[in-house]
Amino acid sequence: MRIARFSIDGNVAFGVVEGDTSSATTATEDGPVLDIIKGHPFAEFERSGQRVPLSKVRLLPPVLPNKVVGIGRNYAEHAAELGNAVLDDQGRPEAPVAFFKPSTSVIGTGDPIAYPSFSDEVHHEAELAVVIGRMCREVPRDRVQDVILGYTCANDVTARDVQRREKQWARAKGFDTACPLGPWIETELDPSDLGIMCTVNGEQRQLGRTADMIRSIADLIVHITEAMTLLPGDVVLTGTPAGVGPLSVGDEVAVTIEGIGTLTNKVIKRG
Repeated sequence: MRIARFSIDGNVAFGVVEGDTSSATTATEDGPVLDIIKGHPFAEFERSGQRVPLSKVRLLPPVLPNKVVGIGRNYAEHAAELGNAVLDDQGRPEAPVAFFKPSTSVIGTGDPIAYPSFSDEVHHEAELAVVIGRMCREVPRDRVQDVILGYTCANDVTARDVQRREKQWARAKGFDTACPLGPWIETELDPSDLGIMCTVNGEQRQLGRTADMIRSIADLIVHITEAMTLLPGDVVLTGTPAGVGPLSVGDEVAVTIEGIGTLTNKVIKRG
């Protein structure tokens, strides 16, 4: 099931996406539709039977998270391209590197990424995002799936020069518009081996598979919830494959994940 959050005529709602979404960016009235749901997707809900064409709505970020928890260096080739080790002195995986992106960094598909004035080197990072479906902490490994609502595409936009210069990642990864999410949440998906691709102006930049993650989604949820409570709608970013690179004003960047869809954003100059 694909669940989208959208606005139409000034109203915001959730809906179940029905129909072929492979050409959703150019949808017509005969294309995919949204069956508006009663309530929200973080509890049992009913479909209203009221349908609107996908082409007639504005897709919003599929969730408004209380927090976004990012994981760094979860693909060996990406860690290597930035000169970072992923194994300790005994050859074991190091503990996951976690960071936060604030809720104010979240935007949806079609929304612009505003190039920050304090950076000259902004990079794209295509990632699979996990959407949490219920409040949870200290989640045992065999219950991880119970706390997940579904999955969406993410772009962990990063001011790489700021990240290097400041030695921590709050401003580099937390500036406004630095967390595109979308286009919707896919609730019925095996995330263990999905293709991830990033293109800039139609040119392929990143291509990887979730099977190459150093730490599985279960590992990450267990690790994070040892320390903090995750709330419904919170998002976990699972890391990016190799191939990260620069974005410039005017670029169009797209993140496509197998079984989900495509998240597209254009880069603009910050006003």
